Amino acid sequence: MLGLKLVTDPRWAHIAESNLEEILSDHAWCEQKAASNAITLITQNSEHQDLVDELTAIAIEEMQHFQMVIEIIKERGYTLTRERKDDYVGKLVKFSKKDGSRNTAFIDRLLFAAMIEARSCERFRVLSLNIKDENLAKFYHDLMVSEAGHYTTFLNFARKYSVDVAVDKRWKEWLDFEGELIQGFGTKEAIHG
Repeated sequence: MLGLKLVTDPRWAHIAESNLEEILSDHAWCEQKAASNAITLITQNSEHQDLVDELTAIAIEEMQHFQMVIEIIKERGYTLTRERKDDYVGKLVKFSKKDGSRNTAFIDRLLFAAMIEARSCERFRVLSLNIKDENLAKFYHDLMVSEAGHYTTFLNFARKYSVDVAVDKRWKEWLDFEGELIQGFGTKEAIHG
């Protein structure tokens, strides 16, 4: 799915479902960080009007998702826990190229975003197919569709704006790295955990 090298074991959904307050809080913060990432990309690359337009829409949508998750948390009598470090994302950040040209860093930031959206999409699919709560299963199915669109947007912008990066080659490197990385995750009540 989405070119990912390793799919999530469906049993992860049962781990997530065993502590919905934790998985929903983690999910809310993932949505907030996705919005922040889109805003950062806009701020650093405002000369690309189509990117500004598309990522503004994504940032708004991600904050709407944040709000939707917050509403589910409140409806269920849970409390939004404090944001916590996302080790998966931290390792992806370290893999990102920061040396080289401005364009190289820009393209890698887009691929970083595509990677997170791809894995989030895949995790939402696992939740939608494997949790018993029908309302949450439908919610995660709808989000899966949205995340797939975001993944495509980031990847397409990387291909469009690359000047000095072989995007498909670099994307394969991202997929290979993430395929190894994700083997150490899938045991916690976290979207990427």
